[in-house]
Amino acid sequence: MAELFSFKQFKISQDNCTMKIGTDGVLLGAWAKIDSAKHILDIGAGTGVIALMAAQKNDQANIVGIEIDEASAKEATNNATNSPWNSRVKILNTSLQDFVKHHNDKFDHILSNPPFFTGGTLSSSQDKTSVRHTVKLSHSDLLRATQSLLSNEGRFSVILPHIEGLRFIEMAKSYNLYPIRQCDVYPDQTKKLERLLITFCKKESSDVIPEVLYIRDSPSSEFSEDYKFLTKDFYLNF
Repeated sequence: MAELFSFKQFKISQDNCTMKIGTDGVLLGAWAKIDSAKHILDIGAGTGVIALMAAQKNDQANIVGIEIDEASAKEATNNATNSPWNSRVKILNTSLQDFVKHHNDKFDHILSNPPFFTGGTLSSSQDKTSVRHTVKLSHSDLLRATQSLLSNEGRFSVILPHIEGLRFIEMAKSYNLYPIRQCDVYPDQTKKLERLLITFCKKESSDVIPEVLYIRDSPSSEFSEDYKFLTKDFYLNF
């Protein structure tokens, strides 16, 4: 029997998914402001966790998740089917490149926990390599597709490691996507900046809303109150 990862309102099976549930995906799903979105796209759906978090947060939205890995897409589909929002969440087994060729509708919010390794040693697991390295989905492809799929007033939210995130912000400008909100995520108050949560739009603005989040107050402490508050609607113990 598959072991389920239980959230407050839904459960996730991930035995056959290449990438398991991690802090990054939950952070993005909890942090992104999607209240006014009617059509949401999750690029690289994995287990479907971000798509289901979006469905829980916004009961008026229809969500499409796309996942290139066949086994992961199948499991994400099952997770969506078994959720309370099965009529509003659809998972497609396709690459972003193929999806954008055949999809003309626009999305109000696009979410992605994208591949981020652009160099270094490849994983011994080819499936994991495809997901974590920008081999099958380069950041330029991601930005190009987002520019095409995003509505004029839409928002695009991602999570990336610090340095890759800074590079992504600079690259995004060449696709006329500009940051309007950024959260610097630290493991705790003794560690270096680790992740960036970033929301983009199509209109350049000098007023980027800065935020800081410490997941723990110290290496030996419990989760910080800010992290608990951010994720309290999802994690069972918060």
